Amino acid sequence: MWDFSGYRRAVLRRAATLALALLLATALVPPAGATPQAETRKRATPQVQLTSWSSYAELKTGARRGLKMGRGHVALRKAKPRTVAGKAYEAGTWTSPWATPGFGATSLVPSWEATTPGRSLVRVEVRARDASGGTGTWDTVADWSLRNRPVARRTYTGQTDDLGRVSADTWVAAGSVTSWQVRVTLMRPRGSSLAVSLERVGAVASADASAPRPTSRPGPGAGTVLAVPTYSQMTHTGHYPQWGNGGEAWCSPTSTAMVLAWYGISPTPRGITAGHADAVVDHTAKMVYDHGYRGTGNWAFNTAYAATLVGGDSYVTRMRDLRELEDHIVAGVPVIVSVAFGRNQLTGAPISASNGHLLVVVGFEADGDVVVNDPAGATNAEVRRVYDRAQFERIWIAASGGTAYVIRNS
Repeated sequence: MWDFSGYRRAVLRRAATLALALLLATALVPPAGATPQAETRKRATPQVQLTSWSSYAELKTGARRGLKMGRGHVALRKAKPRTVAGKAYEAGTWTSPWATPGFGATSLVPSWEATTPGRSLVRVEVRARDASGGTGTWDTVADWSLRNRPVARRTYTGQTDDLGRVSADTWVAAGSVTSWQVRVTLMRPRGSSLAVSLERVGAVASADASAPRPTSRPGPGAGTVLAVPTYSQMTHTGHYPQWGNGGEAWCSPTSTAMVLAWYGISPTPRGITAGHADAVVDHTAKMVYDHGYRGTGNWAFNTAYAATLVGGDSYVTRMRDLRELEDHIVAGVPVIVSVAFGRNQLTGAPISASNGHLLVVVGFEADGDVVVNDPAGATNAEVRRVYDRAQFERIWIAASGGTAYVIRNS
């Protein structure tokens, strides 16, 4: 089995918490003419909710300190002194309204879009309330910047309080919570005029569900396959082990690079040894590396990096099933998903098993089977695969609760 440990350290922590059984309930559509009472009885309680703030009107609902509103962003205005890692900054904060998912959430995965020129950065924090009305402390999820200096881009696993704790890119509740907030602090070196800004922030809240459910039926995506370029992570084996153990562990940045290439985006690699094939993969690994858990598989770091290059939205979410994912394929949006599987659980996979792996869903066969770009293919020519729909949906939902990166270009 190939070693995906650079990414998997965080996923194993998630798996211990989620017990490899994070299944998301799906709403049942009532028959035509059903009464409102019948509709209420037939629908399952939603177990996943994505909430985000990105438009002028949405961002204006948040509380601002030291910030000003712009068109679709907030930026520093009357910033206050702040010290981070011994460095002097000036900072402002944006705090979201309380988001109420309508169920007892057991985890939150925040994601964001920000502009961090030069030595500026953003800090992302979350807190929650439980059914008794108790409010937890603010927990720092990440310090993030595109340039990765002078404060290293990182997450902060731990910080256990009475309501939850941070596990790399996921905030895990001690029990369940009924509402949550996210707070983003924008920082730039004291005395500078760098235009650091926040364009989007939010989180997907979800709850554990143990009951198995049937495989989704093929929908409008059946028969549609997107011509997403293929990159193999394995051709980068041994490259830059300081970034999460090298190419054999780079399933996430390789997948992100493939989706960006689909949109015609291939940034010039910086600081990469000349002569590396598909050096954009090495570059992407460098740009998403998390110094906290020492890997390149941080979900939000991948989407935050992609957001600096695309003109549309880039975020982490969870989906109920492959039918929901099909809508993205129909819209021309390939989706990166997080799976895990043991021996004989994914027929045709280039590796026999994995504690956690990311790949790109690029379409569906006419019968609904899943067409993917699996970066674990030994060469670029071996990346494109077709997986059985039932097998694939099962290992996706069970391993990560249907976690997906959605990266859209405008």
